[in-house]
Amino acid sequence: MNSSERTLALQAWLGRLYPAQEWRLEPASADASFRRYFRISLPGHAESRIVMDAPPRQEDCRPFIHVAGLLRQAGLNAPEVLAQDLEQGFLLLTDLGTTTYLAALQRDDAGADALFGDATDALVTWQLASRPGVLPPYDAALLRRELDLFPDWYLERHLGLRLAQPQREALERMFALILASNLAQPAVYVHRDYMPRNLMLCAPNPGILDFQDAVYGPVSYDLASLVRDAFISWEEERALDWIVRYWEKARRAGLPVGADFGEFYRDLEWMGLQRHLKVLGIFARIKHRDGKPGYIEDAPRFLAYVRAVSARYNALGPLAQLLDQFEDQHAAGGNR
Repeated sequence: MNSSERTLALQAWLGRLYPAQEWRLEPASADASFRRYFRISLPGHAESRIVMDAPPRQEDCRPFIHVAGLLRQAGLNAPEVLAQDLEQGFLLLTDLGTTTYLAALQRDDAGADALFGDATDALVTWQLASRPGVLPPYDAALLRRELDLFPDWYLERHLGLRLAQPQREALERMFALILASNLAQPAVYVHRDYMPRNLMLCAPNPGILDFQDAVYGPVSYDLASLVRDAFISWEEERALDWIVRYWEKARRAGLPVGADFGEFYRDLEWMGLQRHLKVLGIFARIKHRDGKPGYIEDAPRFLAYVRAVSARYNALGPLAQLLDQFEDQHAAGGNR
């Protein structure tokens, strides 16, 4: 079923939900996945609703429903599922508004400290609700599959490089070090994309979106996503202040972040490194597989994150050298 056919099916479903009312449907937001979001306005209703269109062949609505319930049970502001048609892949949700953290921060970052304070408060609440066996584990196999996106999609498909065996072996050693650090961290609920683009400015603040891929894994992952974002960068000193404030809150709340901030910060940096490499691969895949080229434009931001972290730790020196080699190969025309 193509997008036009799905739109007709969606309109028919809404017609059954609101048979005696006139309603207006308009696009609500873009998404990197196959999901589409629409805002439905109803005459006489002050509040609009959000409609999710998630093609069942590519997307599964059930994790979204499950995690939305977990977030709301924890007292957090996630959409409420008002109606569902899992066979067709349609959900009707409460509307958390039109202003993302990202839009608010890009317009004026003067309120960033307050927004990040709310975001880290919510993160601590989310992590305190954690229970093993409720969400899929963020285990070695999943973390490694994500890392493999970097050579498979970013280096080979996007840059057109063919890695020599010594390069593959060196990259493998770096991956092993990164994963060992990640897996040594205590496990909590992980949103997995906890960043300003997925947080909404609303009351109570923040509204939380795009949580369907949540897992049970390393405690520093969501904070790394928040402060080392895909679409907006911060001065190191400011980001460090937010990290310290989260760590202090987490310690007071009894979360397993450890008493040594230096160790926690190292864990966060190495966790962020796994995410940065993964996202480079994902953005390349979105361009070459899904035909959405806009995301790869933010690759330089992630490369800068990777370079900064690999330069700070001696054990990651070989990764910095590999990045130089890959850049030189690409400048020379790659191996197309």
